[in-house]
Amino acid sequence: MQLINIGFGNIVSANRIISIVSPESAPIKRLVQEAKDSKMAIDATYGRRTRAVLIMDSGHVILSAVQPETVAGRLDKDEKEVEEEENE
Repeated sequence: MQLINIGFGNIVSANRIISIVSPESAPIKRLVQEAKDSKMAIDATYGRRTRAVLIMDSGHVILSAVQPETVAGRLDKDEKEVEEEENE
């Protein structure tokens, strides 16, 4: 199981992430509000501005204060490290 840091020591399972999106568009704002209303939102921003929204396969929506590119880069880096370990 791969874990990925989404900021401030918060870690999620990389295998469960469906998408990492910016919170700027109206459809994503609606999705976040619906998740909050149905208690399926997890706020991992520590009071900071939401910069990335992670949509999980369980239906949960995770809010992160880290840029989507940064989260994706960490995910890509972790996958490369696992491949290198498997090849050794």
